[in-house]
Amino acid sequence: MGFKDRAVNLHGGFVFFIVHTVLRFFQFVLACTVLGLYGTDLNNARIHGVKGDSKWVFAEIVGGIAAVTSLVYLIPILKWHIAFGWDWVIFVLWLAVFGVFGSMYIHENPEGDSGVQRMKNAVWVDLVNMLLWLTTAIYSTLLFFKTRTHKSLHTGRANV
Repeated sequence: MGFKDRAVNLHGGFVFFIVHTVLRFFQFVLACTVLGLYGTDLNNARIHGVKGDSKWVFAEIVGGIAAVTSLVYLIPILKWHIAFGWDWVIFVLWLAVFGVFGSMYIHENPEGDSGVQRMKNAVWVDLVNMLLWLTTAIYSTLLFFKTRTHKSLHTGRANV
């Protein structure tokens, strides 16, 4: 069995393998985008000698965790659907980031302020990140329960 065959079998077929790869790639790209958008404000605060706000630091941590996780999940020979719970955790983290910054910036009028406009854009990137992680969490959960085998309780040898 070749590399491609193993990768395809782990992900539920060739089409699902391609969909998985595309979704994880977009998760990585958008996580890096969030790192840049929120990092700009943290860098400006650092330059002016102001301590970084914990909300922005939280967004940076979530973006970093999501970027690293999506890169790990792009390795095609891993059975990433076994860790479906981690997808749900990252989804909840993105939900929190979207909730915090959405409540701050969705109804804000930028009035020519590029910083506020950048943060309004960042909120929508957070929303897309949240939806991508929700999609992969649902798919991972379904794939986990579909491919799971049941073994006997005492010896673990017999299929039940």
